[in-house]
Amino acid sequence: VMEVEARLDPRLRKIIGKIRDKSLRNKIVALIEEDSFEIGGKRYRGVSFEVAPASIFHHHNYPGGLLEHVLSTADIALTLCGSVEKVYHGTVDRDIVIGGVVLHDLYKTLAYELKEDGRYGISPLAERVDHLSLIVSEMTKRGFPIDLIHAVCAHHGDTGPISPKTVEALICHLADLADSRLNGDVVKAARYLVRDATGTVWERITAEEAFEIVHSKATGGWDQLRRTLEKMGRI
Repeated sequence: VMEVEARLDPRLRKIIGKIRDKSLRNKIVALIEEDSFEIGGKRYRGVSFEVAPASIFHHHNYPGGLLEHVLSTADIALTLCGSVEKVYHGTVDRDIVIGGVVLHDLYKTLAYELKEDGRYGISPLAERVDHLSLIVSEMTKRGFPIDLIHAVCAHHGDTGPISPKTVEALICHLADLADSRLNGDVVKAARYLVRDATGTVWERITAEEAFEIVHSKATGGWDQLRRTLEKMGRI
């Protein structure tokens, strides 16, 4: 693992440290550490990478959700790289895959803002320009490799502006899709179970809580679920 900027979350630092190309690694770190974007002579500030959600209504929609999404997606993507290399004897550029996963949702930090009531809302910038257009624009300006820009640009698959045209871009897309579904479906299930057990709706629930809730109901039924919710201090 290569050494990168110490102020990054250590888990994210470890993933970025797997990038072998030092120049690319440094460019990625510099982009992550710049939490603003200039357009039309105005500089827009974002929330920090460590506390930003990955969405407001869908997957990872809680503080810290964006970082969790990147960490989990990277883990899935590297497993897919291993399958390509070991099972199919194919070639994959892991630097592009890691870079694509780390940067694919980076400018969601600019898409949301913290409201006075503690909830996140859409930022004024994101009302005009989406996070994908922003990150592709900035990466192009900073001279990132076109294969990495493509991996980021294509991470939404067939629903995005362009579908994956390289193995690396496909891996990024599939890993992103898998983690989004994994998180979103488990959180949704946990929210349903809480409502059924308590008659209340949790506005905010983390993935860690969600997985524990779903597991407790699956292994111990409603009684175990209620004990779990009591332990969490929620009822």
